Amino acid sequence: MNPFSLRDATAEDLPDLLRLVRELAIYEKEPDAVTATEDHFREVLFPADAGPTAYALVAEREGRIVGMAIWFPSFSTWTGRNGLWLEDLFVEPEQRGLGIGKAMLVRLAQVCVERGWTRFEWWVLDWNSPSIEFYRRQGAVAQEEWTTYRVDGDALHRLAGA
Repeated sequence: MNPFSLRDATAEDLPDLLRLVRELAIYEKEPDAVTATEDHFREVLFPADAGPTAYALVAEREGRIVGMAIWFPSFSTWTGRNGLWLEDLFVEPEQRGLGIGKAMLVRLAQVCVERGWTRFEWWVLDWNSPSIEFYRRQGAVAQEEWTTYRVDGDALHRLAGA
């Protein structure tokens, strides 16, 4: 048996959260894409003057943080209800297969049900077959009729100035 535990992240976990985000970026073939800092995470997860706008769940094993799930509330105009958007879920490669990822998904599904939220959604890269198969085994269904659009960087600034 390989015991692990899940808990809500605390401000003391910020270095580990950022470490795992960097590991995720390497896994997703974008090793130089992470510009986030501990201060950025602190501002949204643990703000001093307001409620958080995002949340983090961490998995611990043998006294170390080995996994994370970062999420935030979403909203559906069709249902008029909130949902949960999973921004990132990552478990260190050597810790996979122990049930950590599934346990994090279960906990986030419980958050949805407890709060009366109607959706639990996330993205997965098309080439990430191991994750796609894992999510399918959990009952997730790809929303293939939707195309994601993004405006960022210079394009975002141009649009904002229009």
